[in-house]
Amino acid sequence: MLRRQSIALLGAAAALVAGLFAAPPANAQSPYERGPDPTEASVSASRGPFSTSQTTVSRLSATGFGGGVIYYPNSTAEGTYGGIAISPGFTATWSSLDWLGPRLASFGFVVIGIETNTLLDQPASRGQQLLAALDYLTQRSPSAVRARLDPSRLAVAGHSMGGGGTLEAAANRPSLQAAIPIAPWNLDKTWTTVRVPTMIIGGESDTIAPVSSHSIPFYTSLTSAPEKAYLELNNASHFFPQTPDTTMARSMISWMKRYIDDDTRYSQFLCPAPRSLAISDYRDTCPA
Repeated sequence: MLRRQSIALLGAAAALVAGLFAAPPANAQSPYERGPDPTEASVSASRGPFSTSQTTVSRLSATGFGGGVIYYPNSTAEGTYGGIAISPGFTATWSSLDWLGPRLASFGFVVIGIETNTLLDQPASRGQQLLAALDYLTQRSPSAVRARLDPSRLAVAGHSMGGGGTLEAAANRPSLQAAIPIAPWNLDKTWTTVRVPTMIIGGESDTIAPVSSHSIPFYTSLTSAPEKAYLELNNASHFFPQTPDTTMARSMISWMKRYIDDDTRYSQFLCPAPRSLAISDYRDTCPA
């Protein structure tokens, strides 16, 4: 009897040890999932499931960038959120892209849309300013913002020279979770050192940063990025980000959710490649 009890106890202990080291189930949820299960309709909506607030960052209180606006979810019930800094393009202000702030925030992100130090700042400077804005979010932003922000989950995006700056920021800070250059412009065409999941969004009819000499070479050069995608909008000019665009927003939300939040519920909107009359080209490494 004692021998049988000992064998049973040993079997239970072995099962416990095996359980401790077993691989998690394939459908294990990310601890950073925020919001309800997404659908085609919900990810394309002009607002997500979270109500939002915003606060202005004055130029005088900012260090390393020119101030801006922060948008953040009101709810803290589901925990903290990842942060995104976004830069406008050459000679533009944040107002040219400000529709993106509340839209992204309403899907569960803290977003800072920046003003640049000068309207003529080049991509390298804009990249530094994006990183300075993220540092402001994590260290000096209002307490209501910091209470909602997870400082370990950060990303960058930007338009035109701000998109070129997005590549600069990603190259300089590999700890970033995601990057989205939009109609990016940069004299440097090679980004082999970027190790951040990067989605490039280009306009087929862009004559200022033609995709043949900017977006596509940038995408091709991202040989060290763990995942990458290239979305080209059909017949879109260089200024397509300055008007609310569902295809662009849907892709940005899905990419940020997948890589900032590790939320695989959004993989379905990235892989297989989305098909739409609004898309003239789509390339990716098909994230799982």
